[in-house]
Parts: sequence; C-alpha cells; structure tokens
Amino acid sequence: MPKESYMNSKSIILTGDRPTGPLHLGHFVGSLRQRVALQRDYQQFVLIADLQGLTDNGSNPQKIRDNIPEVLADYLAAGIDPSLTTLCLQSALPALAELTALYMNIVTVARVERNPTVKNEIIQKGFARSLPVGFLVYPISQAADITAFKADRVPVGDDQLPMIEQTNEIVHKMNSLFPEPVLRHCKAMLSETSRLPGIDGNAKMSKSLGNTLLLSASEETIHRAVGAMYTDANHLKVTDPGQVTGNMVFTYLDAFHSDKAKVAEMKAHYQRGGLGDRTCKNELEMCLQELIAPMRELRATYIQDKGMLMALLKKGSERAHEVTQSTLQEVKRGLGVPVF
Repeated sequence: MPKESYMNSKSIILTGDRPTGPLHLGHFVGSLRQRVALQRDYQQFVLIADLQGLTDNGSNPQKIRDNIPEVLADYLAAGIDPSLTTLCLQSALPALAELTALYMNIVTVARVERNPTVKNEIIQKGFARSLPVGFLVYPISQAADITAFKADRVPVGDDQLPMIEQTNEIVHKMNSLFPEPVLRHCKAMLSETSRLPGIDGNAKMSKSLGNTLLLSASEETIHRAVGAMYTDANHLKVTDPGQVTGNMVFTYLDAFHSDKAKVAEMKAHYQRGGLGDRTCKNELEMCLQELIAPMRELRATYIQDKGMLMALLKKGSERAHEVTQSTLQEVKRGLGVPVF
C-alpha cells in the first residue's frame, strides 16, 4: 500500500505483542479479536515488540527470536489479514529506538516509577534491585511506538491505561517544544473483556504465571483446563443455589459464549439451584473447542512455513519503516536536530 494512504488515514490503530511465547485466550479477548474486527475500518499496524520482549529476557534472546514466527502464526490463524493490517517487527524500525531516546530526555525517573502498571510488574517478576533499566523505561518505548505511527487508537486491556496516559503526557510535552504540533494524542480502545483471569483463577491470564490456555491448545488440554476450573465451593449439590460472581466457568462463558441470552438463563438457573457444575463446564468446553479448533488447524499449517512468515514480516516492516522514519524526521526538525 502506498505511503500516502497511511499518512492520510483519518484514524490509525497501533497495537502489538511481545514475542515471549505463543498467544493465548487472554490475548484473544483483550485485543486480538478486536483487531480482526477493526482491520477493515481503520488503518492498522500490529507490532511484534521483540525489543520490549528483551527488557526482561535480555539473557535469553533466543526465546524472543524463536517466538516471532509463533506469534505471527497465531495472528494469521486468528484472522489478521496482511492485506488489511501491516505486520511489522520493532527491531526492524530504527526510528522507534531513536524516538525512545529523545523522549527519555523529557520523562523523569520518578514519573516512570509512579506508573502503576510498571510497579505491579516489577513486584510480580521479583526484580527488586536487579531491575533492568530497559524494563523500567519500557512505557517510554511504547510511547515511541504509538507516536511513530501517529496512532490515535490503541486497543488495550484496562491494565494498560496508565501507558496511554503516559504516552499522551509525552505527546503534550513534545508538541510544546515544536513550532507546530507533530505528534497525535491517542485513545484507548477497551474490549468488553479487557482482563481475563487465568485458568487457575488467579490474577490475569499470563504466560509468566503459567495459567494460560493457548490459541493452539489441543482438545485434551482444553478438556483438562475446563475440568479443573473452580466454580462455587458451596455449590455441593445440583439443587443448591450457586454463586456466579467469581465463578470461573461463568467468567469464561461471559467472555467467549456467543449466545448471551443462553448464558444469562444459565446464570439465573444456577443461582436458584438445579443446574450442576458439570453441565456448565460441558457448555464452556463445547464453546472453547469450537473457538480454538479452527485456529489450531490454521496455525499448524502456517507454522510449517516459517520462511513465508518471516518474508511477510519483512514486507510489512519495510512499509512501516517509511511511516516511522517520516515521523522521526518531523520530530527532529521540530527540535532543531539536523536531518541528513
């Protein structure tokens, strides 16, 4: 697609994932299915954030490298269309790193440390004083990613809202330094289910916590995962009234079942008594098997041709390079930095 069509788009989406492992249902409800739905109506860029993945995997770069095609295969299997969405690689876009360096000069350490998302992840990962500098400042890198594409829409989970806030602070400060505004403010696009608990019921679904259900999960894995989900500890007999709040099975039915009326009816039945946990789990398993099976089959085909996947990524990165380099030059001119 010609460069002009990117730059003239009224609304641009930028989103992406760290390639630290194959994608899971948390990615699907948090952003992925939204990307598929939006790609025909917006100019969309999806960034595989390998440099950000290295911020807490710096001693294991092979993990990041090996998972780049894995994430690509998941994208295609879920319905991302490369003719509608530009798929690109963070490390192939040098403008992103240079913008990050420029933005670092206007963001204080105190402001980054105050970011609640970063604070929670530092605790979760147990970094303490071993915290990598790159991890501490990754919100600035995310701001560079968003602004380099001049994205004004960013599909995120609610835990990422502090990142959007900090990006807009950087946009405001940078624009105040230019003769004319260059960067665009952005808005978060939240999904209906922005945070999916893990299959163990703890926190959100996360690769680092090992509580995920992959988009490529086998039939048996899905069966075991649903069977192990807790429901209501006090729902001892089918005839007992049950609680749906905090009940993992109903949480997942809300997130994935296409028939909302049926789920509402099941909830009412469960709450008044007479509906067993096994019946609810069977309904959820059927729903998840139907959702994951076609993605699993498509993914198995795509992952066999990693050369094709990387060629697709290279092509998208070349397109994205033009866009991000143009923004970098505008920023440098605005700051009075020589552009050769």
